Amino acid sequence: MKKTLLAVISLAVLAATGLGVGFWINLNHYLNKPANPSSTVRCVVTVSPGEGLGAVADTLYQDGLITHPFKFKLVGRLKKYDRKIAAGVYELSASMPPRVILDILKSGKARFHKITIPEGFNLAQIADRIEKTELCKKDEFLSLAENPSFTSQIKIPAKTCEGYLFPDTYYFSDDSSCKQIILTMVEQFRRTFNLRYKRRAHALGFTVHEIMTLASLIEKETGIEAERPIISSVFHNRLKKNMRLASDPTVIYGMKHYSGNITREDLNHPTPYNTYLIPGLPPGPIASPGKPSIEAALYPAKTDYLFFVAKPDKTHQFSVTLEEHNRAVEKYQLKREGSRL
Repeated sequence: MKKTLLAVISLAVLAATGLGVGFWINLNHYLNKPANPSSTVRCVVTVSPGEGLGAVADTLYQDGLITHPFKFKLVGRLKKYDRKIAAGVYELSASMPPRVILDILKSGKARFHKITIPEGFNLAQIADRIEKTELCKKDEFLSLAENPSFTSQIKIPAKTCEGYLFPDTYYFSDDSSCKQIILTMVEQFRRTFNLRYKRRAHALGFTVHEIMTLASLIEKETGIEAERPIISSVFHNRLKKNMRLASDPTVIYGMKHYSGNITREDLNHPTPYNTYLIPGLPPGPIASPGKPSIEAALYPAKTDYLFFVAKPDKTHQFSVTLEEHNRAVEKYQLKREGSRL
């Protein structure tokens, strides 16, 4: 009887030991096996301050970056990484084995800075936002973005990058240079302004630069997406009739200091961008337009409108004749010295 009991215990110990060894082999295999070894897609993952390993593992699993989140969490806890995950923005891939992903999250070395450039920002505003990330000084950024030799080198059809730094959300690593940041934004513009857009611009009789200039005016004139094709139609109609565009944002762009109000003196002050005084389009964009404004410039609504004036709710009243426009100005902007268009 004793011999039988000892045999059973021995078998149990051997089985448990075998299971333990098998478990560690399985875990080690998991650590070194990517979820998708052939993946070339980079996925951006944000780890918030104080976010636990469990929540991070769930996010990684949902994004297809790891398999078996339980094993990932278990290894992280065994390695005591659960309290050492660094907050930040990471660019990860399913081709990375879980071991590498864990090390990256612990080290924080692959952390990326998330930068959102809103539609309608000009170069100075973009430079301000970039400087806040401490990746690039504002002066250094503007020195490059406003350098005609540099813009010629990267094949931008203008003397500055104004209008060609596409508004979007970007992720830049700690070692990103001003040049890399600018090139990334310009490349995003090129991806957006595709061959179909180029053909449409040519069909309208415009260059890409002229369309980007027009799109920037549309961007600054209204934040209402449904109005953009109508605003565009007004500009297109006025250009066809050789009427001055008389766009307030172009006046503001040409001013050295803007207090928040445009005076009659400002409207009469000559600058290369003052479309109350110059014929046609200004020399270049006055801001970075988003895709809806670019499409509006390329595909204006079919209208006979030649005028528009802002209403208190930030929409616009459109008019065909000067008489209608004057009545709209009197109704909506009686106390304002100047009027839009």
